Amino acid sequence: MLTQALLVDDSRSVLNFLKRHIEAEGLVEATAFLDPVEALACARERVFDLVLVDYEMPHMDGISFIRAFRTLPGCADVPIAMITSRQTDDVKMEALQAGATDFLPKQPQSVEMTVRLRNLVRLGAAVRKQNDRAADLASAVAAATQKLGEREEEIILRLALAVEYRDNDTGEHTLRVARYSRIIAEQLGLPARLCRDIYLAAPLHDVGKVAIPDNILLKPGKLTDDEMAVIRTHATIGEKILADSSCELIQLGAQIAAGHHERWDGAGYPNGLKADEIPVAARVVAVADVFDALTTRRPYKEPMPLEIARSYLVEHQGRQFDPACVEAFLSRWDEVVEIAAGQQTTPYQKTEAALVPFIESAVESRPVEDRSPEAVPAA
Repeated sequence: MLTQALLVDDSRSVLNFLKRHIEAEGLVEATAFLDPVEALACARERVFDLVLVDYEMPHMDGISFIRAFRTLPGCADVPIAMITSRQTDDVKMEALQAGATDFLPKQPQSVEMTVRLRNLVRLGAAVRKQNDRAADLASAVAAATQKLGEREEEIILRLALAVEYRDNDTGEHTLRVARYSRIIAEQLGLPARLCRDIYLAAPLHDVGKVAIPDNILLKPGKLTDDEMAVIRTHATIGEKILADSSCELIQLGAQIAAGHHERWDGAGYPNGLKADEIPVAARVVAVADVFDALTTRRPYKEPMPLEIARSYLVEHQGRQFDPACVEAFLSRWDEVVEIAAGQQTTPYQKTEAALVPFIESAVESRPVEDRSPEAVPAA
């Protein structure tokens, strides 16, 4: 690939000489301009490996050109040589401060110009090669990071579905809670990365239920006070399971597991936190989890109509729920209805699609009588 050189000089004869000289060995393709303003416009559209610019020109001198060129994307390291017969210390210092790499004497036949020009061409080619390698490395790192992220997503969702398999018909509750949580987080204006992480960590909210005895977890009826006390330990157990992880996503899952049954008014469990003491991710998932529990069929109850469940959230905002989370959820009601009907898509469909066979096989193989109710949503 030829080294791309940008030549800027208001003298046509100098430009012609530079172009012939720099292209003589067949390693460089030069683009020449008499007008520095036009040269800058071209540099905004094309990538150059080397720039030769005259010092004294109309409209814009060489130092001003260098300053402007250095501000263009990808032009910070491009070698720039200023061509001038006025190589005073003041001019050199100003040019270097503007971003010049070297100087070329305005003596077309000088040996010094020939040597310096050859060195600049080699430098330009080396810088381009280094930048290409850096770009390739960045691309490889990005691809590897994406792959790790996809694996992380699948592992977390599979773990969450495995937990729910003991307590529900399918993994649909897990995925709906994740989707509802994403809506709330986005509408709250949380950073995009945090919205993604809440979506991925939300399915871990009930991971502590793996430690709840089957005779309580799978009881097909209302729980006694003692049984409810045991069920409530799942929040603390979930936090312990996920605590001390080096993975930020698992750390967020620990916050959600511990806090999704806390209440805005401080009457929740396990720690009686209230208002902003409750991590925002847990406040988000609390709304999503209760809404889905209310609107889905369980062995001990029929599903609540969506509008009645909506009224429940409104009635309990400021007491059970963070009012901002409820408002965020209801502000995208059309999407909520789509999710409840199983029609909503998600930006992480690739991960969810990978889990479809897992979910379907669980549904086919699991006896209906193994299903159990969740704790009362308001508890």
